[in-house]
Amino acid sequence: MSATPQEPTPAIERQQMTVDIACVGFGPAMGGFLTTLSRSLLNADGSVRLESTTSPGLPLQVICYERADGLGFGVSGAVTRARGIRGSFPGVDLTEIPMAAAVKKEKLVYLLDPIRASRRSLAFKAADRVLRSLGFIFGLKHEAFELPFTPPFMQKHEGLVLSLGQFNQWVSDQVAASGVVQIWPGMPVAEPLIEGDAVAGVRLADQGTDLQGRPEAGFTPGMDLRAALTVVGDGPVGAVGRKIDADAHIGMPPGHSSREWALGMKMVIELRDDSGLEPGTVLHTIGFPEPEIFGFLYIHPERLASVGIFVPSWFRSPIRTAYRYLQHFMLHPYLWRYLEGGTLKSWGAKSLQESGRQGEPYLAGNGYARIGEGSGSTNVLAGSGVDEAWTTGVQLAEAVIELTEQKRAFTRENLEATYVRRRRESWVDEESKIAAESRNGFQTGVITGMIGMAVAGLTGGRITPASRPSHREMPSLEDAYGSRISPAELKQMQEECTAKGTSLHDRIMDRCGWPQIPMDGKLLVSHQDALLMGGGVQASPGYRNHVVFRRPELCRACETKLCVEMCSGQAITRGEDAVPAFDREKCVYCGACLWNCAAEGDGARGNIEFNAGAGGLHSTLN
Repeated sequence: MSATPQEPTPAIERQQMTVDIACVGFGPAMGGFLTTLSRSLLNADGSVRLESTTSPGLPLQVICYERADGLGFGVSGAVTRARGIRGSFPGVDLTEIPMAAAVKKEKLVYLLDPIRASRRSLAFKAADRVLRSLGFIFGLKHEAFELPFTPPFMQKHEGLVLSLGQFNQWVSDQVAASGVVQIWPGMPVAEPLIEGDAVAGVRLADQGTDLQGRPEAGFTPGMDLRAALTVVGDGPVGAVGRKIDADAHIGMPPGHSSREWALGMKMVIELRDDSGLEPGTVLHTIGFPEPEIFGFLYIHPERLASVGIFVPSWFRSPIRTAYRYLQHFMLHPYLWRYLEGGTLKSWGAKSLQESGRQGEPYLAGNGYARIGEGSGSTNVLAGSGVDEAWTTGVQLAEAVIELTEQKRAFTRENLEATYVRRRRESWVDEESKIAAESRNGFQTGVITGMIGMAVAGLTGGRITPASRPSHREMPSLEDAYGSRISPAELKQMQEECTAKGTSLHDRIMDRCGWPQIPMDGKLLVSHQDALLMGGGVQASPGYRNHVVFRRPELCRACETKLCVEMCSGQAITRGEDAVPAFDREKCVYCGACLWNCAAEGDGARGNIEFNAGAGGLHSTLN
């Protein structure tokens, strides 16, 4: 008996609206774009300077959609030189922004392993022995060595310590006060409207669906917003940017890929009165809790500190539970002397695009332009991205003003001659070239990576490590920990953790000598308690799940379940039949699952579909 042909899914009738410029994502890059553009839409007398083609007689119709429910819910803790930002606000004291402080003191600190549990190479072990033996010469204190200087390429002299959330909120207030730009939070954009090799606008996510995306009562199809120019600033895991990169007609430039990532996880801590740390203090650390994991401590006004770590993609370990590593980092004697007695005020996590120029997509095409982190603007040598992102937004706004005044269309040719030209002639691009190959050495080891960064920085990028493939296979549990744990014991631990639904990564860390965290109920708290104390996850009802596991059989065959262990909000758990389960009520939208998926099939790596989603982590200090 032949199967009945499946009837095609009927097309959904969608409302349409046409504007001049549609913007996706509100972060520093979009802040720079909208701040600059909004100042030029009207003349000083209130008459129209840049006239709309869709609403003649009115200024350009500009609308910005942001996925998160609020514009101030970014991840706190950033240090930036703020050159581009200051240029946009001449005469304004930016330290008046909540949680902002001028950089006053910078240190780069090497942290030894005080518990002897980290996976240190022979070179690191030898360095630790030398420092401990000759500590009186090198000034070793609190199991740490403060480098005598901070490399010039890392310095943020005359820069700012910021809370990105507070900064974004302040910027959005300035833009909203202009009255000529619309910003809509809580409005996820599902995808770009691609027609051939052009982007014609965006489609908003459907509302009133079940978790599988099926229409329910109150179903409202996502509106199609058509625009002459679509500005894409939705970050490294944004649905619009990633779908443009994957499009058969647009794609990525030859040889470019965005395979290098990191997860940034941090806490905002209220320090005790006598911590001794003044606002504007900036500490960068290397060496602990694992040699590959970098750390930071930034001091804001009002005794607030942002403390966090970066877990990079080139950390070739199948054990990478960021939250526990963060707690061990805070407990290091060098940091704990400042943090002890503090109180957790906020918590957050975010994926960072670490490919830099090597991950740069096409910056402009017919009807669209890319700005910010998703456009490869992050300086991976300096570890700097906020000011670079802001500046790319300013450059695009200047190009839009020029093209509109000259009544020229937003074609690839015109955008390349205005926006891309400005970017290529700027300090953003010049420093991006220097940084482009600076991290190649990390593909062979931490020592070679740090040496490569130092040489690239000190020679202005003229000498860099040899280029190597940007992705290597993650080692198995046995390969990574076979020297410490027998294969039989590893298998037994896996079976027990699967049966109990507990973390295998925690179990392995316990077995390898990492001590239990001494919970104090104020700062050292469980991961679940941090989600409650440090903010609240809100997931707007009526949207489909934005994390989908495409092929269950690939999940069943996956040994490490990195998506489970790396999930910042514990939204992904070990589900039935070895297939992860997703709870959108806990998702902070960090994107760690997307780049940590180790499943492989059909010649492709990754089994996670990461779509547009509403909600996320809410905190007044983020």
